[in-house]
Amino acid sequence: MTERSIHHSTIVIERTYDASPSRVFAAWSTREALLRWGNPGDGWDLAYDHFDFRVGGGDINRFGPRGGPTFRNETTYFDIVPDVRIVSASSMTSERKHIFASLITAEFILAGKGCRLIVTEQGAFLDGHDKRANHEAGWSEMLDKLRIELLRTQVAA
Repeated sequence: MTERSIHHSTIVIERTYDASPSRVFAAWSTREALLRWGNPGDGWDLAYDHFDFRVGGGDINRFGPRGGPTFRNETTYFDIVPDVRIVSASSMTSERKHIFASLITAEFILAGKGCRLIVTEQGAFLDGHDKRANHEAGWSEMLDKLRIELLRTQVAA
């Protein structure tokens, strides 16, 4: 039998982008944009089985390194204020094991002509199957890719 445990952790990551809060929010609220920047690692795949960005709606996605384990993430949206904040909860499984649950808040704050983004993840890491360092690295990678996405959409506009 697997020993049961839970480790709680809060991760706060901030970035400032040369894009308006509405552009940064838009990159969080569309499946197409999330598919471009929402992968936590190079060489990883991401697919959405369901995408319903609205209060009470939710997403189901699968992601993971090519040739490696696949993770399934289910998200429910509790609060969405366009261009201001998104509050959601998620649950992650791998190989049918619950490995993580969290409350995630993304805040979009006007900073001069740009946007200061604050992402807070309050997580429960279950039974030693996941750890804080994985999430810190994943969020850091995704938010760096978000910067590239914002530059790409600026050029396309």
